[in-house]
Parts: sequence; structure tokens; C-alpha cells
Amino acid sequence: MKSAPTPHRRTSLAGDLIRLARPGQWPKNLLVSPLAFLDATVWTAAAGWRMLVTVATFTVASVMVYVVNDIFDRHRDREHPAKRSRPIASGRISVPFAWGLAIGLAALLCALLALSSPVSWWPVLTYLAINAAYNWRIRHVAVLDAFAVAAGFVLRLVAGYIAVDVMVSGWLLVCVLSLCLMMTFGKRRNELAVAGNGHRPALRGYSPVLVDQLILFTAVVTVAAFLMYVHNAVPAGAYEQVLLILSALFALIGVFRYLQLVTVHSAGGDPVGMVRDRVILGASTLWAIAWGVALVAGDQHRAWIDALLHRTG
Repeated sequence: MKSAPTPHRRTSLAGDLIRLARPGQWPKNLLVSPLAFLDATVWTAAAGWRMLVTVATFTVASVMVYVVNDIFDRHRDREHPAKRSRPIASGRISVPFAWGLAIGLAALLCALLALSSPVSWWPVLTYLAINAAYNWRIRHVAVLDAFAVAAGFVLRLVAGYIAVDVMVSGWLLVCVLSLCLMMTFGKRRNELAVAGNGHRPALRGYSPVLVDQLILFTAVVTVAAFLMYVHNAVPAGAYEQVLLILSALFALIGVFRYLQLVTVHSAGGDPVGMVRDRVILGASTLWAIAWGVALVAGDQHRAWIDALLHRTG
């Protein structure tokens, strides 16, 4: 009679499933999609529910993509000093089991899509299509592979705006695209430093000099697009100039810190972990506070003017 699995084995399988799902990457769904609330004029329970479904949908879709990517990448991952320990690459999770898991996640994804309007389906379906193309060909084309990764974040942002029924700013789309490109190029820089250009074909189209130039260029575009978004889309009223100056300050601090982490500390391999850096997190928090104060003060300022005009009229 076959003995039951030991608790150690069950724990090991559970741990491998968690590693396969990459919960450390889930915060990007919480960081990108809810940005739509910045431009929402009214927060409602219905909009909150739609946003929750959107975040859950992209989380499940991204986990499914991670599983499928690890299946296709298992041979190359075995040649990488860090990725060789991934559950599928190491053989601890078999390929048939991984495909079964991917199918189960696809079923869960369909159930989540059924909770939302078909109008809101296209961002996640486009995300899956891009990742299918990524696995088929794009992953082998330098620079284009980074655009495919960054497109996923832009689609998350668009899905969030659809959830709250607000038009997304073009400058915010450019900002998110360039920011994600910058972080993706930072990851490519780390891969070149750790494993050289033999780990994946696309890396042969990169060089340390090229990657550094791409990171610098996208950093400039990110800051410029962010400031244009603040200038054109954030209704700060009389405090717009103050908010713009503070936004430039905190944006530069965040980007400079990112460049320091990538070039000095070689920390580009984990973009999500870098977001949790104390300096970057502190600059982001201070900007959020400044943004909130400016909006409240701007609304109050307009209320005072309206009241004054009403009295004099």
C-alpha cells in the first residue's frame, strides 16, 4: 500500500506553487490599475468592485503567463545561475502538471471575465495575445521584447480607467510605457552582468553601452511625460505651479535613485523589489501627499472664489 505524502513534501509542493505564481510580482497590478482613481471625479462602490475584478483578472492572467513562460523557458533557465532553481526548470514541478495548472488558471480567468462587461475584456485579451506572440517570436528580438513587457503595464492602466469609466491621459500612458521600458532595460542590464548574452537570444542584441543609453533615454522621457501629465491632467487650481515643482523634485529623486540602484548596486534584476526601496517609496509617498493636498486646496480655493463672486453678484 502506497504511503501518504509526508508533510514535508506537501509543504515543498506548496512552496514551489507559490514560487511559480510569483506573488512578489502581484503588487504591480495594485500599483498600475488603480492609478485610474487619480482621475476619477467620484469614487463609488460599483467602481471599486469593477476595479477589484480588474486587478484580480490581471493577477490571474499574469500568473498563467508566468507558468507558460516558465514552461517554454525551462531549458534556458537551467543555464542561468539563479533561474535554474525555478520549480519547472529544476524539475520539481513536471511539465504536464504545469500545463494542467495553466489550464485551471485559464478557467478561473474566464470566470472572472464573466463578472465584468465584455467591453472591458479587450485589455486582458490583448495582454494574453502579446504574451503568446512573445513566447512565439518577440522574446528573441532585442528591444521589441522590452516593448512587449512594457505593453502589459499599459494595458493594466487602460483596464483600470475602463473600470472607473474615465478617459485616460495620453501623457500618463507615455509615462507608464517609458517607465516600464526603463525598468525592463534595467533588468536586461542585470541579466547581461549575471549570465552574459548566452542566456537568451534577445540578449545578443544588447550590450552594456546600449542598455545604459536606453535606460538614460527612457528615464528622461518618463520624467518629461510625468510632468506633462501633472501639468495637463491634475486639477490643482492655483497650486498647480507648486505641485509641478514638487512633482519634478520627487520624480527626479525617484529616477536618480533607480539609476543608482541599477548602476552602482546592480539591483536591476528585481524591478518590483526596487519599487519598495525606501528612497523611491518615500519620494512616491511625499508626492502623493503633495498631490492630495493640492487637490483639496485647489477645490477649496475655487469654492472661496465662487462664494466671493456669488456675494458680490
